[in-house]
Amino acid sequence: MFGIGFPEVMVILLILVVIFGARRLPELGAGLGKGIKNFKAGITGKDEIDVTPSEQKEEVTKGDPPSS
Repeated sequence: MFGIGFPEVMVILLILVVIFGARRLPELGAGLGKGIKNFKAGITGKDEIDVTPSEQKEEVTKGDPPSS
C-alpha cells in the first residue's frame, strides 16, 4: 500500500511524538476517531437527535388545554 513499510511508519510516529508530545497523541487519536464517526453519520443521514413530535405531545395539543 503506497510503498509505506515499517521503517517509514516508525519515522512518521517519531515525528508525531516530537511535534505533539507523547501525552497529546491519545487525545489526537480520539479526536480523529470521533471526527470520522461524525463524518460517517453525516454521510448516512442518521441524526442523533430525533426532532419528530411524539404521539403523547400531539394528544396534549389536540385535546383539552392542560389545567393549571
